[in-house]
Amino acid sequence: MTPATLTASAVIVIALFITVRYAAKCYIRPFRRCRSCQGKGRKPNRIGRGTHDCRRCRATGLRLRIGRRIWNHARALHRTR
Repeated sequence: MTPATLTASAVIVIALFITVRYAAKCYIRPFRRCRSCQGKGRKPNRIGRGTHDCRRCRATGLRLRIGRRIWNHARALHRTR
């Protein structure tokens, strides 16, 4: 085995490991914290001391992961066929 093939196979294995790990994370924990409000569901007002509901997460503090969104869309396409 040459060093070039060894390096290429190592890169492929690492990329596959990262992909499988993210897919498992999307399956086990489909939601992540909202980046806009840091998972609190509320954001401070620009003027004054009050807060308002976060529009991105609709005041839940959670957002659906991109991988899970893709998975749900693929399942919906499969169901309609």
